[in-house]
Amino acid sequence: METSGGIQASLAGRYATALFELACEAKTIDAVESSLAKVRAALDESDAFRTLATSPILSRGDAAKGVAAAADSMKLDGTTRNFLGVLAENRRLSQLPQIIRAYRTLAAQHRGETTAEVSSAHPLTDDQVAELKKQLRARVGSDVTVDLKVDPSLLGGLVVRLGSQMIDSSIRTRLNTLAHAMKG
Repeated sequence: METSGGIQASLAGRYATALFELACEAKTIDAVESSLAKVRAALDESDAFRTLATSPILSRGDAAKGVAAAADSMKLDGTTRNFLGVLAENRRLSQLPQIIRAYRTLAAQHRGETTAEVSSAHPLTDDQVAELKKQLRARVGSDVTVDLKVDPSLLGGLVVRLGSQMIDSSIRTRLNTLAHAMKG
């Protein structure tokens, strides 16, 4: 499997690559991706899980026990569960958001898809996501997987990162541009 040097250049990228290779061997790429989506949701929604992942005061053993309990309650696959334990033992749980993003990119590349990071001021509906995927597919000529994030500071609109391209149609940017133009 040939991976982008850009992904492997970062610490999170190296962990994501290792997890992806384990998932390839076990033929569980989709199961691991699904489990990582649950972990991402837990990081976004649970203060307790976010604290577990980012607290420097927790010992390695306590972090590993906490992650194992969380993995059991989220019903994560075995590969992801073990991987979280390794991250806890190596004190790398704080890297989870970047690892998840890199893993999703690797999985999308494996399927021949392109990944787009989409930030919106409010959660998008399923219809909006489907239309966005359709528009992005027309733009790049291949299927597009979207990594959705909510950023209330955008006020409205979207910011889409597709490879090295960024499409910023957020109200925040438009207001900043207008303010800059008014200063002369």
